Amino acid sequence: MKIASYNVENLFNRVKAFNEDQRTATKYINEVAELNVLFEKEIYSNTDKLRMLTLFQELGLTKTDISKYVIVRKIRGKIVHRPRGTAEISISANGRKDWIGWAELRTEPVDEVAMYNTGRVMRDLNADVLAVIEAEDRITLKTFSDTIISKVNGKPFEKVMLVDGNDERGIDVGIMTQNGYQIDLIRTHIFDTNIEGNKVFSRDLPEYKVITPAGNVVWILPAHFKSKFGGNDPRSQNKRKGEAEKAVEIYNRLRNEGHEFIIICGDFNDTPDSIPLSPLLNNTDLKDFSEHDTFVVNDNGGIGTFGNGSDNNKIDYILLSPSLFNRVTACGIFRKGAWAGKRNPKWEMYPELTEEHHAASDHHAIWCDINIDY
Repeated sequence: MKIASYNVENLFNRVKAFNEDQRTATKYINEVAELNVLFEKEIYSNTDKLRMLTLFQELGLTKTDISKYVIVRKIRGKIVHRPRGTAEISISANGRKDWIGWAELRTEPVDEVAMYNTGRVMRDLNADVLAVIEAEDRITLKTFSDTIISKVNGKPFEKVMLVDGNDERGIDVGIMTQNGYQIDLIRTHIFDTNIEGNKVFSRDLPEYKVITPAGNVVWILPAHFKSKFGGNDPRSQNKRKGEAEKAVEIYNRLRNEGHEFIIICGDFNDTPDSIPLSPLLNNTDLKDFSEHDTFVVNDNGGIGTFGNGSDNNKIDYILLSPSLFNRVTACGIFRKGAWAGKRNPKWEMYPELTEEHHAASDHHAIWCDINIDY
């Protein structure tokens, strides 16, 4: 069985602000989130209304419900009054019951060359099971498999599954299988809460029961932990630590149920020496594929899976239970779809990847061959 994991950073459409510098993107993400929190209040105080007006101005929404990066959706009622002329806008609703709507970040199509390079990566990985990180939704993922992978002369996946997670921006985790690998059962953890009553996972950590052609059962858990995007403050670190601790709890339950073939893989958004990942990396018998004897770095990158591939950019993982780790026959990092630089590139890129914005993703795909059906 060849298992691979790849953060595709969206397939067809991506939040427009994500294509700007990190400071700009973070500003819009945080301000839209704050505006939606204010919208949900039962009663809008004068302070709430003043803050809403400030956010409308910051987001470019004083004259229209659609700005460069943000759109306000209205189903019923009205939130803001925009008089003609030079008069200032005002908040017309007095609470949640007066209107139905929300603010959201606008999206735009992914660069076409980048889209096809993503398809080429999936084609060349030729995985039996591919965990996909940051896909928009199941239909989008299936459409990408059926159309884009086909157009680059790859084999579309037989089974495509994705459960919408907790992130409203359309960055979910999914799984695709082929060659007779059946998806038999799915458990979601989008509703799991911590002691404070907050959702544990930024996206989800779904459990997929996959049956191999020979009838072996493998539990595959694709992960996408809280990002450092916008800063690595204590709140961000605590979120990732909570996700790692919950992953340990799920893994231990599966082991206690008698399952020996378990994989947790994906984008953990932190390095192996980090405190947030310590519960998962140091307090279980799981081993990362990069620890295996067959793992080799056959390019100028390090063990990193993001950006320039340096060792301190390792944030993607394939964690294997002992029985699977002992059956690994080969593993590595696939970098051809990532930008390696224009002068003296650090690794071989696709010929079509001539500019940085043509990169399939900032992440590098990771893979592992496992002799599971012997």
